[in-house]
Amino acid sequence: MKESMLYEKRDENKVRCHLCSHHCSIHPGKRGICGVRENRDGTLYTLVYGRIVAEHIDPIEKKPLFNFLPGSKAYSISTVGCNFRCKHCQNSDISQYPHAHGGRIIGEDRTPAQIVRSAKSAGCASIAYTYTEPTIFFEFAHDTSIIAHQEGIQNVFVSNGYMSAEAARKIAPHLDAINVDVKAFTNKFYKEVCGARLEPVLDTIRLMRELGVWVEITTLIIPGWNDGEEELREIARFIKSVGREVPWHVTAFYPSYKMMDHPPTSVATLRLARDIGISEGLRYVYEGNVRNSGGENTHCHGCGAAVVERSGLWLVRNRLKDGKCPECGEKIDGVGM
Repeated sequence: MKESMLYEKRDENKVRCHLCSHHCSIHPGKRGICGVRENRDGTLYTLVYGRIVAEHIDPIEKKPLFNFLPGSKAYSISTVGCNFRCKHCQNSDISQYPHAHGGRIIGEDRTPAQIVRSAKSAGCASIAYTYTEPTIFFEFAHDTSIIAHQEGIQNVFVSNGYMSAEAARKIAPHLDAINVDVKAFTNKFYKEVCGARLEPVLDTIRLMRELGVWVEITTLIIPGWNDGEEELREIARFIKSVGREVPWHVTAFYPSYKMMDHPPTSVATLRLARDIGISEGLRYVYEGNVRNSGGENTHCHGCGAAVVERSGLWLVRNRLKDGKCPECGEKIDGVGM
């Protein structure tokens, strides 16, 4: 247990948490929406510091990050808890664990230094704070990221984007890349499916770009919920307003958690979304959660040549020469391309 960052003490031993955009007001003995930050006699504590519940070595493409250190390995970690309640969560067994088990916190004890040593010994180029929302284990991610940079290892957030501006500014100097979910482009979706709002997510994306963090965006397309052509076009236009070089991953939904009654996304729908993104001027639009569609490859935005070829999440061939297209010499946007 460790005292939380970014909160304020209020009257009658209440506190207000400022780590995410819920800005929870928490009474003594209670926890925030995330289920892992607790007010104990007027002091807010994180209950998951160093309590690692998932620890794996992944291809960086699994995050997904396609224009960031392609073909490298990421040391991926997570704790239990989340500040969203997504009905389609693919990691609900850990994200919703405290709520499903009477507030219980589980996980193996780890220190930031241990995580960095493990990442380094495994030959990982980055540490990914992922699987659940990294903002809810912010203190551990923050401390780990500082040591990681000292050891030449980069840091990646895979996020729902609901962190506060204060949290974004605090982590950005130690963060090299972030993939943010734009789950839909309506408050109806965010309220009914996630228990949140859209605008704070868009604000985080804009701010991360301003702070110099490499940004990629993912939209999981759910039939009947966020697969309308106009909504997809609105997402593409928003991304272009941030930067046409920002990659957009349009990924397939499969029935999960509380959305078992919804059909999986068709390849045709993903192709439509990709075509919309390209027609709106985005340089890099990728299809995800489907194999061998051809939509996982990076194409030169100058001449259209395939410059990084993938099969699913695995790098097959990187044809770039000093980050440039071997056919026309155009610079391909990204980090370590």
